[in-house]
Order: sequence, then structure tokens, then C-alpha cells
Amino acid sequence: MARKRKGRDISGWLIVDKPAGVTSTSVVNKVKWALEAKKAGHAGTLDPSATGLLAVALGEATKTVPYVTDALKAYSFAVRWGAATNTDDAEGEIVETSNLRPTEDAIKEAIPAFLGDIMQVPPAFSAVKIDGERAYKKARDGEELELSARPLWVDELLLADIPDDDTAILEMTCGKGGYVRSIARDMGRRLGCFGHVVTLRRLWSGPFDLSKSMTWEQIETMARTPAFEDHLLPLEQGLEGLPELRALEGSAGRLRNGNPAEAIGDAEFGDTVWVSHEGAAVAIGTYRGGLVQPQRVIAAH
Repeated sequence: MARKRKGRDISGWLIVDKPAGVTSTSVVNKVKWALEAKKAGHAGTLDPSATGLLAVALGEATKTVPYVTDALKAYSFAVRWGAATNTDDAEGEIVETSNLRPTEDAIKEAIPAFLGDIMQVPPAFSAVKIDGERAYKKARDGEELELSARPLWVDELLLADIPDDDTAILEMTCGKGGYVRSIARDMGRRLGCFGHVVTLRRLWSGPFDLSKSMTWEQIETMARTPAFEDHLLPLEQGLEGLPELRALEGSAGRLRNGNPAEAIGDAEFGDTVWVSHEGAAVAIGTYRGGLVQPQRVIAAH
């Protein structure tokens, strides 16, 4: 007989300003413990050395994670010129060096090659799977990896500052699956001077930004207190990128049972939509001209 998962049935989003040196999984586990929650996950991994926004989903909000993961995200990062590392960040071993340093004009001239639809090879030390195993595990074992290039949409890439000749601060807005470390690596190669990331911070992700985030210290201090729950955001906020339709009388129950039902609102045939009843999400599904075919059912919360 399967064991029941212990914890509270609590749903919503908690936005965390992740500190450096902590894994994304550790943040999720900390939040889950602090709220005594039964179920939790996150929308988009940050490297342990990275800081900034990590959106933690609780309970029924975990069903909305794919729609936040698919949304645009923004990062601020510092690139150190003159050295390539095996991890494409400051944590790795230096494998190539150069005495060349790019000028401001050279950096700006290189940026357009990294805008729009581009193909990007993930870092060897990444969570990409090769033959069912994470690339970073193979890389740690000393295997020579040839990762395939993957499509990435880069909406914006700006040169924000040049603190010194060795360093540039860049800001990037991109779609799902982007590796900032790869941008630094590839731009360094294009400029002929090599480069790697030394600091990385996520500024916002889809509908979430850092204005309503909690720090690691706040989580520890406020854990398991009623005040902690005041920081939860409604699960519906994770669906802001989708059209909202309203369930007609009697439709909410049918949708929650997984059956097609009527809903009204502004959507095109074939759109992925979410349906609300009395302000709460009841289902995510496909709009079929007056009817919604549910794909994910949201339990009452």
C-alpha cells in the first residue's frame, strides 16, 4: 500500500531571492519545510553560484510551472575577459587564456550575433541529459562531451557597464532553456579574447520579479509562523501569460472532473487558456470555440 505524502495542502507561489552557494533544490526543500507543505517545485533552475529570483510553486501551483518556465526571463551578469574555463564560470579550471581585451565598441558590435533566434551549445557542466545521464556528471568523470546546439530566443542583450578592462556587465532577456554561461563563452570566442561568467543574477521570470521576494534569512526567521503565509502569491499569478476564460454556470464541476465545458472570454480557437470560477483557477486547457478541453485540472483551493 502506497504511503501518504505528509504535509499541508497549501497552494500558491513563493518568490525567493536565492543567495549564492545554495542549490535551487535546497531552496525548494527549505520553503517546503518552512510551510510544512505537502508538495513543492520551482520554475527554472539557477546554478548554485547564481543569485536572484527563484519562483517556488506549492501544491496546485506546481501544475502552472510549465507556463512560467516557458516565459521570458531577465538576467544581469558579469563577464571576465581573458580566460575560458571548463565550466564557463569562475568555479571551473582555466583552460585557455588571452592578453587581448575587447573595446566597448567591439562588445557592442558583437551583440547583434546573439539576438533573436540563435543556436546555443549548453555548457559541458550543465543538467542537459546525454544518454539518460546529466552532462555535468559525465564532465566530472573526465569524459569529452559533444553537446548539440539548441535553439534559443534572445529578446534583448545590453552592455550595461564596463567596470574595468577585464570585465563587462551585460543584461539579457531570453526564453526557455538559455544558458548565460554559454553567451559569455561564445561572445569571448567571437571577440578573440575568451570569457566566462563571474556573477549571475536573475532579475525577473515571467510574471514574477524580486519586489515581493523573500530572502534566505527571512525564510529561516519566519518559518512555520502565520506571518510567513502572508508572502504567498496566488497560483493564478503563474498563469498571467495565458488568456483567462470564465466558467459558465455548472461548468466548473465538469472541468474539474476532466470533461469539456463551456467558458466565455477572449481567446482564439486552439489557444491554451485557463478557466476561472469566482476568481479561482479550475482548469488549464485548449479552447475549442466555446468549449474548453481541460489538460490540467486545478483542485479547489
